[in-house]
Amino acid sequence: MSIVAFIPARGGSKGVIQKNIKLLAGKPLIAWSIEQALASNLITRVIVSTDCPEIARVAKEYGAEVPFLRPDSISGDKATTESAMLHCCSYLKEKNEFPELFILVQATSPIRSENQFDNAILYFKKNNYDSLLTVSPSHRFTWKNPANPSASYDFTNRPRRQDIKEEDQEYLETGSFYITKTELLVEAENRLVGNIGMFKTPEDESYEIDSLVDFKVCEEILKIKNNIG
Repeated sequence: MSIVAFIPARGGSKGVIQKNIKLLAGKPLIAWSIEQALASNLITRVIVSTDCPEIARVAKEYGAEVPFLRPDSISGDKATTESAMLHCCSYLKEKNEFPELFILVQATSPIRSENQFDNAILYFKKNNYDSLLTVSPSHRFTWKNPANPSASYDFTNRPRRQDIKEEDQEYLETGSFYITKTELLVEAENRLVGNIGMFKTPEDESYEIDSLVDFKVCEEILKIKNNIG
């Protein structure tokens, strides 16, 4: 089975300039996701899609393929991740290299357990899913609509964490990675389609880097997990 890990990395980050190649625990942020995908026994290719020559250079240095620079039309602030995914799928189809599975890997989620990609792929196959997202359990009580407040739980009978039933447990979509059958991805033009699976990951894998504070938090976690002094 051919499986492509696809890592989108625009050059125009607003929150943190050149975020994708900013050093994190000794290596560029994007390098963590590239190396984790390359370490998989089941992923057959690791492709980075970027509009930035410098990101392309760094990605290649760490072993990823960068077969094209992303067109400006799908590289702006309003461009969707799906547009970049579909652009890559179109490219691969033209080359007769269309994969069976397409894994969207977010470079901004650098914390992943060893073998996590392979574990998720095997889980995906075992359950015959069409698409899959990573999640982690959430124990936070959420509210919405300040003008007319409503809660995600029964506040008149506030549950204890240990008393929450499995079917009532809420999960946070981590954004770390998604797996989709490529044919269905192209048909639906969406990463989530058909029979959707939830792959549970530890809480520390839910961290996403959008700010300098996120960088500091993730750096400390990575140093501990990887015994970096």
